[in-house]
Amino acid sequence: MRRLSFVAVALLLAGCQSADVQKAESHLDIPSQWRQNVGPASQAEGVWWRNFHDSRLNQYVDQSLRYNSDVLIARERVNEYQARAYASEGSLFPSLDVGLNGTRARAQSAASGLPVHSTLYKGSLTANYDVDLWGANRSASRAADATLAAQQAAAAAAELTVASNVAAGYVTLLSLDEQLRVTQDTLTSREEAYRLAKRQYETGYTSRLELMQADSELRGTRAQIPQLQHQIAQQENALSLLLGQNPANVPRNSFDALTPLAAPSQLPSSLLNRRPDIVQAQRELIAADETLASSQAQLLPSISLTASGSYQDDGLAGLLDNPLRLWSVGGSILAPLLNRQALNAQVDVSMSQRNQALYGYEKTVRSAFGEVNDSLDAITRYGEQLAALREQEQVAEDTLRIAQNRYRNGYSSYLDVLDAQRTLFSTQLSVVQVKNNLLLAQISLYRSLGGGWSSLSG
Repeated sequence: MRRLSFVAVALLLAGCQSADVQKAESHLDIPSQWRQNVGPASQAEGVWWRNFHDSRLNQYVDQSLRYNSDVLIARERVNEYQARAYASEGSLFPSLDVGLNGTRARAQSAASGLPVHSTLYKGSLTANYDVDLWGANRSASRAADATLAAQQAAAAAAELTVASNVAAGYVTLLSLDEQLRVTQDTLTSREEAYRLAKRQYETGYTSRLELMQADSELRGTRAQIPQLQHQIAQQENALSLLLGQNPANVPRNSFDALTPLAAPSQLPSSLLNRRPDIVQAQRELIAADETLASSQAQLLPSISLTASGSYQDDGLAGLLDNPLRLWSVGGSILAPLLNRQALNAQVDVSMSQRNQALYGYEKTVRSAFGEVNDSLDAITRYGEQLAALREQEQVAEDTLRIAQNRYRNGYSSYLDVLDAQRTLFSTQLSVVQVKNNLLLAQISLYRSLGGGWSSLSG
């Protein structure tokens, strides 16, 4: 009865847990549709970058997923937490220690005065098992498993980020190439315009002012080329680092071959299962819940079972024949009494960490929906802008052709040609930049969705 009374008192004291930090409730609301009637449809596709149908891009993304430092670090972190999870499972099983000692001694006989040599072997075997009566060890093990799952999701997020950065860097590099091509073509046309203005001036048909204007536009266009070449070199260096190699020239295809894709309609709830950072936040919340349960279980009494055996013999063979001549078996109950303040504080710490994980999960989900909506809107607006700019480019080309003909025939001044050239050059650069923005928005949508989609419809 006394033993039962002691256990009852210990359980009663253990039940007085801290209540300074309350458990937070989730207020996450999953929207039923996107702000626009477009979104991800069908199953997620891992190799989404292949939808751009660029062999170089496919090669570079594959290379980055093998050699990029951030990806390799994330994968090694998975290996680390896999070992941690494996180690945490050890607390669920008994521990067993074995020992073998050998002693060689020399003494002097009191009777004969001669030296006496002796050998003593001692073997021992000790077993210990903490009975997980309240599930503290099981909760800690589940927390380690959830943390491992979170790290696996983090590795997937690192791969998605690197693949997105490589795709964006490659597209930007191609757009810079196209801007350089447009600038060089404009330089060629302005060299021809300068030669025409020079002939007109030398024949006395036009004034020196028009010649100087043509010369100024020519030099201004030529000055833009080194800047673009420097930007291309910088982009090549940045892309090389993403590929896990030293800065070098990056072979590539044409910017014209890249075509933005359309997005089909779909409800957004599947996003929760697509984005690895959402999965990571979810697993971290699970781990925090299990850690909280383990901390709460630490307030309850623990039961430990022990068993040991030993044997001494002057011969090793005899020791191996009967290793456990002396043995003992016992158990103990340990209830936390004097250190309860620290244990209660640890419960509050675990509760607060769990609440932080919940708020972090909600923030990640809301941010994901916001990023998808931003990308969808960007695709729509940039598509509209690109269509308008291409129409403007056609008009600007016609305007320049008419202005040049009128100037050659003496019906207008060189200012009309100059204005038409500037408008066309500016429009052509805008077409390249907006198309680049549209492609980057497409890549951003892939990243926001946690991947692509295997079919297009809607």
